[in-house]
Order: sequence, then structure tokens, then C-alpha cells
Amino acid sequence: MISEIFATGDSLLHRADPAIKIISALLLALSIAVGSSLEIAMAGFVIGILLAIMARLSPVPLGRRLLTVNLFTLLLWITLPLTGGGENVTILGPMELSSKGIALALLITLKTNGIYLILTALPATSSVHAIGHGLERLRLPHKLILLLLTTYRYLSLIEQEYKRLRRSAALRCFKASTSLHAYRTYGYLIGMTLIRSYARSRRVHRAMLMRGFQGNFPLLALQTIRPGDLWLLAACVVVALTLAFGPVFW
Repeated sequence: MISEIFATGDSLLHRADPAIKIISALLLALSIAVGSSLEIAMAGFVIGILLAIMARLSPVPLGRRLLTVNLFTLLLWITLPLTGGGENVTILGPMELSSKGIALALLITLKTNGIYLILTALPATSSVHAIGHGLERLRLPHKLILLLLTTYRYLSLIEQEYKRLRRSAALRCFKASTSLHAYRTYGYLIGMTLIRSYARSRRVHRAMLMRGFQGNFPLLALQTIRPGDLWLLAACVVVALTLAFGPVFW
């Protein structure tokens, strides 16, 4: 259900410390989000592209995810030019397009893609398990981190339970339709998925306790901050401060 296709690699960003990448991504994303000019949004988009190149992200899955993200911005491009208001209006056939609405749609599009590329190139190049330990080193609540790790782990198990029940229904000649029987069957599928997932979680919890689980998932490899990680953090801090406070001095 949740894939980690960008977590494997040997680039500089893949080898960087997860805690450093989380801080860097947060600073860059906030500096881009609070910016109100097209120049800042464009700069953030370029930074996201450069980080994606540094991380050597696979272009095909990255393009698919960008396409999904931009489905939302497509709706903005349809509505904002028609409802943006302002004095400057472009006549396109029977429609009046607002230049203010077009500029706002462009600003949101650049911000959205820039922030997504930054989050993909930095935190997404680490596994969820490593990100959880990075958050723990940043002194986030331990229970919240444990909830994140267990949720990620067992979403796939819930999916497996649902697929198993769906195959059982298909073997019994069930076909999707808009009939009352189909709706009732889907209700049974969802209910049995939750019940069987709950029962399996109890079994797994007992198995973990028998193996000495004490509320912590240990790492097989020790995470250490290297000089390159500090240089990465320093560069991201400088860029974030430039984006946030640079327009004041321009």
C-alpha cells in the first residue's frame, strides 16, 4: 500500500542523516510556503529540481507522483482565472480571464511542486523506519513515533486481508454492481477486514511481547551525523533564510 521506491539508492542525500534531512526539508518548505512572490516560488521550484537531481530519483515514478499532485492544481487553473477578480482581464471568447487569478494559480503550482520535490528528495530518500528514529532523535513524543511505525507496518497487512477476502468473494462468483446485494457484500468485506485485522494485530502483539518487545524498534545500523550532513544542513539553512528574508532587502 505504501511503497518506498525512493528510499533505496547511493546518492549523497540517501546517505545523509534522516534527522538532518527532516530539519532541512522543514526549513525549506516553510520558507517557500510563506513566500508571496513568484520569484520565491520559482526559486523554490528550482531548488526542488536540483535536490531531485542530487538524489538521483527515478524520473518515471517521480513523474507519476507529480502528475497526481498537479491534478489538484489543474482544478485551480480552471477556477482561479475565472474567479480571481482584479482589473486586468483578458477576453478569451465568451470568457473573461483574470490576470490576478492566473498569477495566483501559477504561484500555487510552483509552490506545490517545489515543496513536493523537496520532501521527496530529502525525507523520502530514507526508509520510514529510519525517519521514525530520526524523529525520535529530534525529541518528538515516543508514543507518536511508535504509532507512526506500527501504522506504516500494518497498513500493508490490512490491504492483504482485504485482498484475501476479495479473492474469496470472486471465487464465489461475486461481481461488482449497483445492486443492494453488492452494497451489502462490500459492507461485509469492510467489516470482516477490520475484524480480521484486529484479531491479527492481537496475535502479532502477543508474539512481539514473547520476543521481548519493550516499546522500541532498534536500528540494525547506528545513525551518526557526519561532516557532510552538517554542510547540507548549513546550506539548507542559508537558502531558507534567503528565501524568507531576502525580499526584505531586495
